[in-house]
Amino acid sequence: MVTLITGGSGSGKSAYAESVITGFGEHERIYIATMYPFDEESHERIRRHRKMRGKKNFQTLECYTGLKNLQVPPGSCVLLECMSNLVANEMYQEQGAGENTVEEILKGVSSLAEQAGELVVVTNEIFSDGIQYSPETRQYQAYLGQINQEIARMAVNVTEVVYGIPLCHKNERKEGQKI
Repeated sequence: MVTLITGGSGSGKSAYAESVITGFGEHERIYIATMYPFDEESHERIRRHRKMRGKKNFQTLECYTGLKNLQVPPGSCVLLECMSNLVANEMYQEQGAGENTVEEILKGVSSLAEQAGELVVVTNEIFSDGIQYSPETRQYQAYLGQINQEIARMAVNVTEVVYGIPLCHKNERKEGQKI
């Protein structure tokens, strides 16, 4: 089953997503890291996130592009973080999907959803600042928006985290239903 978790920068969505995954029990936990480490700040963020999940028994897989090619153990609990980075990677990296970003990422999410018992996808809410951006940035926002909408359609749960508070927008999971 798919869960989508969204929120602004620093909202607490990563910590919440990890608590959702650990709440599924002692299943194999896979963390798919999508942030391409291009400078010291990104390396520091990666170190901080690894430390956060250090004692939670996650196996980390790095995937910057080509999500549809990734294999995870059947029935595992998978945390994909974060969609915003994956979209940028697919759009702008040389080996990325370019104008086929939306289709390629959705194929990857569908593939993971078929393999995993639970798939939790983290994404960023970047649409409410009201700023006019360059055409290239607007294309990025359009792709991310399309992907977020499609994942929300396939998800049984959609939660927005605001100031560390999870706000449920969709919950189709039946009472007591787990993997």
